[in-house]
Amino acid sequence: MPAVAIRATGWCLPEQRIAVADLPELRELSEPERQFCAELGIERVPADDEADSRTLAVQAARRALARAGLTAAELDALILIEPRVPGTLLASDVTAVQAALGATRALSFSVGGLGCASIAPAVLTARGLLCADAGLSTVLVAHGSKPPTTRRYRHPVTVQGDGGFAAVLSRHGPVRILDAVLETDGDYADLFHVDYRDVPVSRWREECADVPKYSFRLALHTRDRLRAIHGRLLERSGLREQDIAGYVCQNLSLATLRFYEEALGVAMEDACARNLRSHGHLGPADAVLNLDTTLAANRWRTGDHVVLFTVSPVAAWSAMLVEVTTGDDILL
Repeated sequence: MPAVAIRATGWCLPEQRIAVADLPELRELSEPERQFCAELGIERVPADDEADSRTLAVQAARRALARAGLTAAELDALILIEPRVPGTLLASDVTAVQAALGATRALSFSVGGLGCASIAPAVLTARGLLCADAGLSTVLVAHGSKPPTTRRYRHPVTVQGDGGFAAVLSRHGPVRILDAVLETDGDYADLFHVDYRDVPVSRWREECADVPKYSFRLALHTRDRLRAIHGRLLERSGLREQDIAGYVCQNLSLATLRFYEEALGVAMEDACARNLRSHGHLGPADAVLNLDTTLAANRWRTGDHVVLFTVSPVAAWSAMLVEVTTGDDILL
C-alpha cells in the first residue's frame, strides 16, 4: 500500500460534560444494567445537545484546515464518515458540510456503514484518490459523532459522547499511514439496531438482538480476527512485534481495552484509558484521538511505528500501521 500522511488533525470536543452517573436513562435500567454501565470505566462525556453531527464535523474540519495552513477553497477532496443517524432523509450531509466550509472545488462524498470501524474505509479511499490522481494533493476526512438515540448509554457496549473529528491527508506529513487492513462479517449485520419507522424520536431505543451473541460468540470471533489482521499487517510490512513502539484502540469500555491487550498480548497506550474515562466513545474518531494524545505527550520518537485498532459489532475489524516522521505533535 503506497503511504499517505496525516498532515493535520482538528477536533471539536464540547466543553460541556455530563457525568455518566447523571444520565437520565439510568433510571429506566435494571440494577444489573446500571451496574454494567458503572463498570465501563467512563466517568463523563462531552455533550452539546444544540450541535448536530454536521456542526461538529464542520468545526473540526475548520480547525484541521487551519492547522494544515489551508483554506477550504484549496481542498481537493472531502470524505465525510457518515453519521449513524442523518438529520434528514434524502438530503446530503456531505455536501452540506462542503457548503458550510466553502470547499467549492472539492470532490465530495460519504463513506461508512461500519460504525466505529468506518475510519478504515475513509483512509483507504483517501489513499486511493491520492494514488490514482496526481492532480489531487489534499483530502479532508471528517466526522461528527452523536449517539443514535437520545440515550447515551448503549447497553451493553459503551456511553457515547459528542465530538467532531477531521484530518487532512496528503502525500507528506508528520504521521505516515503505511498500511491498513479491514475485514467484515455480515453474520452480525443486524446485531444492533434502532426501530425508527412510525416511532417518535423520544422513544427510539438501540437494541442488541442477542446479548450472549455479542458478549461471547462475537468476542471469540473478534479475538481471532484481531490476531489475524495484526499478523497480516506486520507480515505485509516486514515488521515484527518488537518493531512496534505503541498500540492504540478505540474507546468502548475498560473491559474492551483489557480484551484488546489479552487477545493481542500487547499493552495499549495510557491515553486510551484516560480518554475513555473523560470522553467515552466518539465513534470512528476514538483511535485517532488516542494517537494524537500520545503524540502530544512526546511518547514516541521519529521513525517509531504504531498500530491503531478499531472494532465494530456490525461486525468489522481494522488495523492501521503508522510511522511517526517528526517530533511535532498533530493535536489541535
